Amino acid sequence: MAEERPRFEIFRGTDAPTLNECGCMTLAGEAPNMIAALPLFAGAGPESGELVDVPYRRPGMSLARLQLKSGFALPLHSHDCDCLYYIVAGSVELGTETLAAGDGFFVGSEVPYAYLAGPEGAEVLEFRATDAFDIRVRDKSPEGWAKAAEKVRDAQERWANEPPPVRHLPVRT
Repeated sequence: MAEERPRFEIFRGTDAPTLNECGCMTLAGEAPNMIAALPLFAGAGPESGELVDVPYRRPGMSLARLQLKSGFALPLHSHDCDCLYYIVAGSVELGTETLAAGDGFFVGSEVPYAYLAGPEGAEVLEFRATDAFDIRVRDKSPEGWAKAAEKVRDAQERWANEPPPVRHLPVRT
C-alpha cells in the first residue's frame, strides 16, 4: 500500500535543518584537489559565505534556501536532477547574465553550472522534484582551489558585518 501524503502542509523556515543536517545531498564523483583544499577553506576563517537550509522536504520534492554573502562563488558543479532556481533578494551573476530578485533559471540534470553572488549577496530558492540528490563538483587545479580559499579569507571582515540582501521586486510597466 502506498504511503498517503498530506494534501496540505505548513512548514516553518525557523525549523529548517541545514543541508548537512538534512542529509539529502551526497557528493558524487571524484574531486581530489577539492578534498585536499578543504583545510585551506577551514583555515580561511569562520565565515563560509553561505548558509543553506532545507525548509521543506517530502518524498519526491524538496525546497532548499541559500543565503549567500557578497561575492560568494559557487564552484562549477552539477546535480543528478533538474533544478529550478528563484532569486528572492540580491542578485547573482550566471555566465554573462545578472539575475535579480524576481528572476530565476532552470538547470537540467547533469548540466554543469556556477554562479557568483552579487554585491549585496543573494537569497536563492532551489526547487527539486526529488527529496535526495547528488552534487558533482568539477575539480580545479590545486592553485585554483587555493585562490578560491584566499578569496574566502579576504572576505571575512566584510561577510561578518554584512546584512542580508533586501528584496527589490521588479516594477511591471
